Amino acid sequence: MKISRLTLALAVAIFACFFSYIAYAQLQPTGMKIVLDGDIINPATSGFIAESIRRAERANSRFIMIELDTPGGLLGSTRDIVKSIMSSKVPVITYVSPMGARAGSAGVFITLASHIAAMAPSTNIGAARPVSVGGGPTKPGIFDQISGKLEKGSRTPEEEKVISDSKAWAESIAGERGRNPQWAATAVTDSASVSADEAKSLGIIDLIADDEQGLLSKIHGMRVRLADGERTIDTSGIKILEVEKDFRTRVLSAVAHPNIAYVLLILGFYGLLFEFTNPGIGFPGIAGSVCLVLAFFGLQVLPTNYAGIALLALAVAMFIAEVKVVSYGLLTIGGLISFFFGSTILFTSPDDFMKVSMPIILSFTVATLLLAGFLTALVLRARGRRPVTGSEGMMGLVGEVTSWNAGSGKVLVRGEIWNARSADTLKRGDEIEVVIAEGMNLLVELKKDS
Repeated sequence: MKISRLTLALAVAIFACFFSYIAYAQLQPTGMKIVLDGDIINPATSGFIAESIRRAERANSRFIMIELDTPGGLLGSTRDIVKSIMSSKVPVITYVSPMGARAGSAGVFITLASHIAAMAPSTNIGAARPVSVGGGPTKPGIFDQISGKLEKGSRTPEEEKVISDSKAWAESIAGERGRNPQWAATAVTDSASVSADEAKSLGIIDLIADDEQGLLSKIHGMRVRLADGERTIDTSGIKILEVEKDFRTRVLSAVAHPNIAYVLLILGFYGLLFEFTNPGIGFPGIAGSVCLVLAFFGLQVLPTNYAGIALLALAVAMFIAEVKVVSYGLLTIGGLISFFFGSTILFTSPDDFMKVSMPIILSFTVATLLLAGFLTALVLRARGRRPVTGSEGMMGLVGEVTSWNAGSGKVLVRGEIWNARSADTLKRGDEIEVVIAEGMNLLVELKKDS
């Protein structure tokens, strides 16, 4: 009886502790955090940030922190992120971290738009040049193209328009947040870049923090102005919850990377090339089609030069033609030249991080040469093979006369009885060789060594 009472009391105590912990966890104030570690700003990234902000609003978080390290990204996606930040009902804190990180290009706009902007030591911010989608001229409703140098004298009218628009946008964001609009304009027009200490002294950011705990300590008590009014940041007893990227966001972010999009595009071309030169296999064509679909998703959100795609497609056409006609290697050489130059101009951007890296281009050029040679060898070997079906497949086969009378009779060839005729004098049991098949009849002759 004593054991039962003791067990019951212990169980009650355990349940009380458990539910008390749940209640405390639910009441404990939280702040959310997302990490962009080397991410290129693209539609997948902007969607992830927008959804994270909405999630923080639903959870009544005290703030959402963006731990930022980015070389930059697309202008349209950056605009979407800035709009989400500016209209957020929870404070958005951008922290350029860890040490050695940077807020380049698109990262400048994100940092300027945040309610609180902070940087870790040994980080930098700047070079807010715009990078847009598409390789053609500006059209209503799509992104403008930015390519080439940013110096004043070398810009096209279209580039001047986008630079001017981005400059005014950066100045308005900085002015709204009480930051330095002159430097924001210089970051766009002259690609100005500064260290964390310079950014603090120029009024670009609010503070410098060594780590996350130091940041939480420094922002405690700061007042920020939100879309629905002012709020005081309270970090006492706060629990930081990191929002992880879901599988879809990870895949889309990867596909929208120039190197990944290029690799998928080339693998897709390889699959189709193998399918066209070796019809009936199936798997290379299916895998190639899947790769092409994923690649074209990435290409539609990257600054793609469609002349580059045309050159790559021309290269594939030349490789296919090589195995169909005799060109003595000229089509293969032309295909390799088209492949290389198509790869180098595939993306039009002044920033290296928005282009395909040269080691990857060279690797795939060599791989394409080897693949084209392998497929050509397969085709030539198939052409040189003796036919095994049809009238051509019967030529040269050896058989035996089963019955013969006056220039015609029956012969046994490959286990089958055929009607046959011959100009030679034959008799039962003679070995014969097929000269040609004429429908269901064979023209035969006496085998030379019989």
